[in-house]
Amino acid sequence: MRQVIIYPDEDGYFVAECPSLPGCVSQGATYEAALANIKEAIDLWIEYAQEQGREIPADYPIHVESV
Repeated sequence: MRQVIIYPDEDGYFVAECPSLPGCVSQGATYEAALANIKEAIDLWIEYAQEQGREIPADYPIHVESV
């Protein structure tokens, strides 16, 4: 399980990021689509890193505040 951040962008899509996996970003037309897409992106990110013999970063909690 990984922490993700999902937020709307200026075009009306939802952007999803996984902070603990650098560059692991996806999007979707709806919140649900963005969530499904980031889950797939996380799986692919980890699979590729394992194939390359790279270390998988631990997930870490972050504090998010709305301002």
